[in-house]
Amino acid sequence: MQKHLGQLSVGEKAIITGFVEGQKEYRSKLLAMGLTKGIELELTRVAPLGDPLEISIRGFSLSLRKEEASVVLVEKD
Repeated sequence: MQKHLGQLSVGEKAIITGFVEGQKEYRSKLLAMGLTKGIELELTRVAPLGDPLEISIRGFSLSLRKEEASVVLVEKD
């Protein structure tokens, strides 16, 4: 089942399946940070107020705003 990255719970792992249509401004930025189709990630932390999120991907930690995370489509592992 496809979800947005922001809908995962802390500790859940998922695989990136694509991006939401019509969000080109975020898509190129996210691709440059290494968020490409088929890559596994894990949601490691969420700030107390829910923004930003921290994910573990490709051996490093990356923080994303909730708005940016909502553009990334994932499928639970």
